[in-house]
Amino acid sequence: MNFKRLIKLATPVVGAVALMVSMPASADGKKIYKKACKMCHGSGMMGAPKFGDKAAWVDRLAKGTDTLNDHAINGFGKMKPKGGKKSLSDEDVIAAVAYMVEAVK
Repeated sequence: MNFKRLIKLATPVVGAVALMVSMPASADGKKIYKKACKMCHGSGMMGAPKFGDKAAWVDRLAKGTDTLNDHAINGFGKMKPKGGKKSLSDEDVIAAVAYMVEAVK
């Protein structure tokens, strides 16, 4: 095999590997919850539904995941956008919401 053909064949593979390395790791909902959500959702501060309290989450769950994610990202009631942690990505917040929802299913 000549060098030019080898380069031509290897380029897509190298590109795919580089893309995979540069992609952010998926958010860890539990870690994000502990970092950004636990203070209020762990204690019920300012009316936040407590983590794991099924009764407190029933009406919220009925509104659907999209609404929960929207409220968590953009703020709702006394809750600031992203729980006041502006450095979180939307994906981080969505992962934390999924973690909290899973705890009440």
